[in-house]
Amino acid sequence: MESASSPQPPSVDVALAKGQGPGELSGAGSLGASNAARLASFRALFEREISYVWTSLRRLGVPERDREDLANEVFFRVYQRLDTYDPSRPIRPWLFAFAVRVASEDRRRARHRYEELGAEDDAAAQAVTRDPESTTDRELVWKAMDTLDMDKRAVLVMHDLDGHSVPEIALALSIPEGTAYSRLRAAREHITCSVRRQERRER
Repeated sequence: MESASSPQPPSVDVALAKGQGPGELSGAGSLGASNAARLASFRALFEREISYVWTSLRRLGVPERDREDLANEVFFRVYQRLDTYDPSRPIRPWLFAFAVRVASEDRRRARHRYEELGAEDDAAAQAVTRDPESTTDRELVWKAMDTLDMDKRAVLVMHDLDGHSVPEIALALSIPEGTAYSRLRAAREHITCSVRRQERRER
């Protein structure tokens, strides 16, 4: 389902992009040794995982024009919660949970703008044009993905695209395993039915 020609994420410095954030970011000269080490660790995490977060936002349906801002928002929140990360757990499911929350909030804002302004909802158009060199089947799947609610889409992306197990997904998203299994099954059924309907319409 992935596009081989997807735009690459920007190489941005989150601290600078967000302006003056938490106190630790406001001036390197005033940093204590522990804060300096924390910031260095964060920068290394950012450089290592920005591509993953960028790709996750794309898979969650965030339009290209908004991904840089939302990627910065994800990492700003990650920085604020860095002390809560359990290093015995894989980092990417933890990061993905931040991406889901940020993407969900953005989708709610977009829905509100649509309701307030009566703007045309271009999600389906974006799905078709996202990858102009893709096969028809891939385009149909992306269109179907854009009609999923965020809860189901997040589980589907984590399992079928990122390859995480259901227990890992449940832990990362703070939901029961049974709920994760139900959302995955419902998402797959939705995609299958949606693709079949689109195929029948296009015959």
